[in-house]
Amino acid sequence: MPESKGRKKEARYTPEQAKGERKVARLGSPSWLAPTMVACFVIGLAYIVVYYIAGAQIPVMKDLSPLINVGIGFAFIGVGFGLSTKWV
Repeated sequence: MPESKGRKKEARYTPEQAKGERKVARLGSPSWLAPTMVACFVIGLAYIVVYYIAGAQIPVMKDLSPLINVGIGFAFIGVGFGLSTKWV
């Protein structure tokens, strides 16, 4: 049985690179991001733990309601999670 002719492979078009200054995409995250994120996690956790252990003796904590005190701790933790989504 005769074989059919194969298709000719054409050279792919590659556009010429413009000469001059090129912008390079900067990968990664700023150096302050990771320490700030970890600090927010630790501050939030420490605030909640201190509130539950000694909240009745600390003037600022005993003046606030329990919901607000826990909310402050979770707000710090939430900021930490918000920063973690920007960490590449």
